[in-house]
Amino acid sequence: MKKVGILVVAIAFISMSFVNSEVLFENNVDVSSSTINWKGYKPTGSHNGTISLVSGELEMEEGIIIGGSFTVDMSTIKDADGSAKLEGHLKSEDFFEVETFPTSTFEITSSAIEDEKTMVTGDLTIKGITKQVTFPAVVSETEEVVTLTSETFQINRADFNVKYKSKSFFNDLKDKFVNDEFDLQVNIVVKK
Repeated sequence: MKKVGILVVAIAFISMSFVNSEVLFENNVDVSSSTINWKGYKPTGSHNGTISLVSGELEMEEGIIIGGSFTVDMSTIKDADGSAKLEGHLKSEDFFEVETFPTSTFEITSSAIEDEKTMVTGDLTIKGITKQVTFPAVVSETEEVVTLTSETFQINRADFNVKYKSKSFFNDLKDKFVNDEFDLQVNIVVKK
């Protein structure tokens, strides 16, 4: 009797595995087609640029994001104006300490549909510090490709111990500060 019960459970598990494989896919992100745009602010202006993914995967079930993870190569921080000085400063201990923390990651923990947009929630890790982040995105799917295009959303760098000229850490900056909040906009392309 015991053997029959174990056999039934095993058959049920195998059957469920085949059913799930029809609605779930997990594919690697096309890092050469995916982009991350950033923009930082200070009282006298702003700087913007890009940073590249080194790897990533997206898990979907019946058109809904159910998971995924992305790894960013912090050494690829680029300034749109081509300033090697700014790029070097962003990679230094003043900002992202790329030598010590060469990558940042985002791990999707959930998503929900709100007003025809996908609200993507996950754990963002920068400089070894993890914080939960939610951002709105549009997800589109064809037979060959899935794209996730976020709206511009803001990250607070002080949450990740990025201190340079931050009012969260220094009181005497007057108008010589750099805003804690910076913009991110993400375009992820996954080829099926």
